Amino acid sequence: MKNLLVNKSSNRREFIKHAGMGVGAGLLGLQQIGCTNSRKDTENTIQGFDETEERVTTKKWEPVSDRKIRVGIVGYGVCKFGADFGFQDHPNVEVVAVSDLFPERCAQLAEETRCNKTYPSLEELVKDDNIEAVFLATDAPSHARHAIEVLKHGKHVASAVPAVFGSLEDAELLYSEVKKSGKKFMMFETSVFRANLYAMRQIFKAGGFGKIIYTEGEYWHYSKEGIPSYNNWRHGMPPQWYPTHSDAYYIGMTDGSFSEVSCLGIPSALERYKDNQYGNPFATEISYYRTNDGGTARMGRSSDTIGKGYGHEIGRTRGTKGSYYDKYEGIEEHLPDISRPPLPPDVPAGGHGGSHGLLTDEFITAILEDRKPLVDIATALNMTVGGIVAHESAMKDGEWMKIPQFKL
Repeated sequence: MKNLLVNKSSNRREFIKHAGMGVGAGLLGLQQIGCTNSRKDTENTIQGFDETEERVTTKKWEPVSDRKIRVGIVGYGVCKFGADFGFQDHPNVEVVAVSDLFPERCAQLAEETRCNKTYPSLEELVKDDNIEAVFLATDAPSHARHAIEVLKHGKHVASAVPAVFGSLEDAELLYSEVKKSGKKFMMFETSVFRANLYAMRQIFKAGGFGKIIYTEGEYWHYSKEGIPSYNNWRHGMPPQWYPTHSDAYYIGMTDGSFSEVSCLGIPSALERYKDNQYGNPFATEISYYRTNDGGTARMGRSSDTIGKGYGHEIGRTRGTKGSYYDKYEGIEEHLPDISRPPLPPDVPAGGHGGSHGLLTDEFITAILEDRKPLVDIATALNMTVGGIVAHESAMKDGEWMKIPQFKL
């Protein structure tokens, strides 16, 4: 029991109170689902970007170094993604160059990040020897290719989700390149710093759940007309090719993986699922997984069911010693501090439940401390490839299929 006692002043009542409060704070913004200023424009926006928090903790941030990492940012896009994670506000970062294929967007990104140097493409930006690390906020189908290009030029890389898009071959290539490069790779999966999943991870690490028997994760994102995207990549995409917001609720909690999957897809009446570049008829896919530690999981993704319901990105878990449904319920009396890490004074907590700034701080700190980041290459791929195989299973009427495993 002593190994679970992190904060001696904590007691069961305080723990449960804070657990509930943490989740409540994480859900306060659920009605603000767009990335534009208009709350009425919910058809062509991406959930999470307006779901912001001012600060996620009252803890004091302590710098680990006074060195500034020289960062390049690639991609602005429909939700102005490249500027939304606070790199330009971090005291250990100097944004030295930005890029977007569209000149007007590139200029806007430079203005937002207070950067004076621009490049017309990632391929040009990565040649800049002054850049130490690159944040990829580009289109999902390009993530693996872009990350590999950055690594080949000897730079650390942070990538928006998913790490790879629909290709197990790309997963193997990226995995190999990260190991060969010796550089840091981190996927910016927002759920890992949501209040509920962060609490679940801390409890799991402290032994508060015991053996995990069952986990659920859900990512519901209704869009009638679809969201504009580069080369129309979002149009009709297989739901489980974008699985990380839901799958993180097991893998981000345990650092485990899924070993097998059976997935059921439901044909959609929406027009973009009748004829698309993927040959995909499904807007809803529900995956049933076996986990690498002998447990089970259900992960749901949907783009054609209306309403957020219980939460559009959310999860829960059940173990032999405790469960988590908005709060911990179990047999342990003393559990760890579940409040999220502190942020540098000028870095906003940002969207997706206050996760944006924490992801940036984790990536930069991992470089400064020369350690693995929270969502390293193995964790990132394990969060991603299960969905790729799941869609293949759905196309085969739920056939059980093996999933590749990644470890460092």
